Amino acid sequence: MDALLHAFGIDWRLLIAQAVNFGILFVALWLLLYKPVMKTLDERAKKIAQGVHDAERAAEKLAGADTEAAEIVAGADSKASEVVASARETANAEKTRIVKEAEARAESIARDADARAKEAAAKALRDSEKEIARLAVLAAAKVVGEKK
Repeated sequence: MDALLHAFGIDWRLLIAQAVNFGILFVALWLLLYKPVMKTLDERAKKIAQGVHDAERAAEKLAGADTEAAEIVAGADSKASEVVASARETANAEKTRIVKEAEARAESIARDADARAKEAAAKALRDSEKEIARLAVLAAAKVVGEKK
């Protein structure tokens, strides 16, 4: 085997030294490069996983907020409908009250006007009766005065 190694120009002492150097370099690179790089990659993978988890939680919260907002809007809409219905009922009741008051006032005014008209007619009748009586007295006095 020595002849074969010598034929190819391989020195077994140099081969062992190169193997030892490769082993030392491999251990040094393993400790100084591979482990720190793998540690950094693991930390980044954890940060990415945490970011994905946080994004999922944020999406869930957003969906929950959208649902809650829809519920609040629906509640506000129903409450607004109730307020509008209540306002309409109040307005109708107030309208009815005002109409009744106006009708009562109109009836009162009509009664007053009727009473005043009757009073005016009665006064005109009394005045005309007085005038007729006065004219009758004057006519009678004239007739009596002519006969004398």
